[in-house]
Amino acid sequence: MVRKLTAHAARHGAGHNYLVMASAGSGKSNTIAWLGHRLSSLHTSTDPADLDPDATAAGLKPGSPVFDKVIIITDRRSLDSQLRETVGSFEQTAGLVVKIDEQHGAKSEQLAQALSRETGKIVTVTLHTFPALVDYLRRNPTEIQGSRFAILVDEAHSSQTGEAAGKVREVLRDLGLDADSDDEGATTATATTDLRLKRKAKSRQRAANLSYFAFTATPKAKTLEEFGTLGEDGKYHPFHTYSMRQAIEEGFILDPLRNYVTYNTYWKLVNENPDEREVDPAKANPLLARYALTHDSTVAQHAQIIVEHFRAHSAGRLGGRAKSMVVTASRHSAVQMARSIKRYRDDRGYHDLGVLVAFSGILTYDGEETTEAKENGGLSETALPKAFGYTRADDKATRAGGAGQPEYRILVVAEKYQTGFDQPLLTTMYVNKKLTGISAVQTLSRLNRTMDRKDQSDLAVLDFANEAEDIKEAFRPYFEEAATLPSDPNLLFTAQSKVMAPELLVDAEMQEFAAAYLAAEQQAAGRAAKWEKLHAELYRHLDPAVARFTDLLNSDDEEDQASAEAFRADLNDYVRKYSFLSGIVPYADAELERLYLYGRHLLNRLPRRDDGGVDIGEVDLSHLRVEHTGDHDVSLVPEGETELKGFGDGTGGAREPEKSLLSELIDRFNEKHGTEFTEQDVITPFNEALEDPKVRLAAVANDEENFGHVFDPVFEDKMMDHFDTMATMGRKYFDPQEDFRSSLNRSARSAAWRMIRRQEGVEDDAA
Repeated sequence: MVRKLTAHAARHGAGHNYLVMASAGSGKSNTIAWLGHRLSSLHTSTDPADLDPDATAAGLKPGSPVFDKVIIITDRRSLDSQLRETVGSFEQTAGLVVKIDEQHGAKSEQLAQALSRETGKIVTVTLHTFPALVDYLRRNPTEIQGSRFAILVDEAHSSQTGEAAGKVREVLRDLGLDADSDDEGATTATATTDLRLKRKAKSRQRAANLSYFAFTATPKAKTLEEFGTLGEDGKYHPFHTYSMRQAIEEGFILDPLRNYVTYNTYWKLVNENPDEREVDPAKANPLLARYALTHDSTVAQHAQIIVEHFRAHSAGRLGGRAKSMVVTASRHSAVQMARSIKRYRDDRGYHDLGVLVAFSGILTYDGEETTEAKENGGLSETALPKAFGYTRADDKATRAGGAGQPEYRILVVAEKYQTGFDQPLLTTMYVNKKLTGISAVQTLSRLNRTMDRKDQSDLAVLDFANEAEDIKEAFRPYFEEAATLPSDPNLLFTAQSKVMAPELLVDAEMQEFAAAYLAAEQQAAGRAAKWEKLHAELYRHLDPAVARFTDLLNSDDEEDQASAEAFRADLNDYVRKYSFLSGIVPYADAELERLYLYGRHLLNRLPRRDDGGVDIGEVDLSHLRVEHTGDHDVSLVPEGETELKGFGDGTGGAREPEKSLLSELIDRFNEKHGTEFTEQDVITPFNEALEDPKVRLAAVANDEENFGHVFDPVFEDKMMDHFDTMATMGRKYFDPQEDFRSSLNRSARSAAWRMIRRQEGVEDDAA
């Protein structure tokens, strides 16, 4: 891959884009590091015949450096740190690699200094440093050394979209080339604004001095168009592919789809509202699903399955080193699941099963603020990856009889670490959220890393939320090679026509806004406080359009309301399409740029109808069953390249909310998520015990152990009340030879104490 890329760059010079489709886990970081080092010293051939004639005509000289600087960009700090370490490990000449790090001051200033020095050929940085760099350079004019740049982009499918990517081009494009004055040839204020708009539009397009080397395992159609190579078949392809199929066949990665275990969770909800109520189904249905999925009884059963499966299937793998990851749908669910796993572990006495949870920011849970570090007993976020990777089996102190460090076997995550987390000890994944498309591939690919002692039989995915076949289809486009057809440039003109049709936008107002925006941008000169003040003043130019839209939105005529929402959708569609297509198609059209600039800011000001939230009131869970539904091998077979669908045409306006009876929605929910429940699926005795006044008072006034003296007798009475409807479970519960009774009492007592204290607003760490 490195040889192929450098050979092309040495022949053709700067100004070309390259897309590398490299399977996750196949050594992409090493390849980027090797490529960066090779490009930093790459020279053209001394023989003019080896050079592309067009490149020679554009100034490429024999025997000269192809690039002055190599900039390696990621879109996340965790990936940047990981990649910096890899790139730095290849460094043989001191000062060759410059690492931009917040620990050494403002990153924008560091980057400006790195680009202004002749030394430090390779610079590693996050994408989001570039917008700040633009501001810094406006305040502190700095002469950037060189004019030709190789830009290496990791995870290109996500990091090169939006305004931030445009800032990279804004800083680096056309350096060393003669630039015309913005005002050259302009005779009126309008003409001056149009020239500046055209220049702004041009800045979004490819630059002759920039070459992008973009890497991803999961390209989108947009990624293929922006960085790919147009083939003779009329489709965009990656410049080079190291496919998932090839990586699996050659043993560089494992296949996470070969042992796929699915579970279904069945619920029966009860509507306990005294009065019938009408609700918006689009809002009420997710609330009902969330209530069932996050009910303590559901989470407790999932936690039990996870722990027992890990102990039975995974704990002994890799010589007792195997780790697992639990993927949840939200930060709240991650904390809830981690705490539930710990409680079940402690109840069962599985003291060797360490659990960590990873999530970002501060979370309010059960009325208290908590953080990742607090949930993990003070372990800092930066220390978590290393702590999770520790194994007693490899600790010499432990083998000699010492205590060693805490060992963690299960990591519960919410978004964090679902991508870019490289831990070869991971063998098992428990999935409790919907996964689709690229997210499914990236998440499950955490398992595919190889290492000593690890083979295909060690891997397992246990999924509570997805169908195995759906996951297989998500992987299909990225198993071999992806390709896409070029977007139709006329899509943008169609989108423009739709936006202008309702006559909500006025040319003169848009022109005034554009002129004011460009003037403010020039006046601020990168000073954040000044720009913030000037930017706020720009919004008065949007007020007339906002007022017209608001009148339409608040009209008594439903057609007017629908027209307003259709306009919003069409404007959003135009802004989205222009942001992408302007980097592919050389429009250089002042009118299109003006609408984009105006529309992007107007979208932030358009009001929405306040149709209120939804209150589902008193809903309870009466039945619950978690059932193993199958063991699957959903490995893919070779079928050739997959064509990804590109930009389509057409948008949809907002849906007019229709009301439904809550009781009907609950019936439909039970029909969809229910089954033939048995007596063992009934959780009514527990719910009734929760409602007993003396139980609720005892939960508020006592710790969990003393609470049991009140709860246990009440719970036993409720079990007896329902003995006839749950005879088998009842006999097992009251059988003196069984330990089922004490175990169920303990679990029910713990759940009840926590639930009541939360409902009563008792602030307590243990709750």
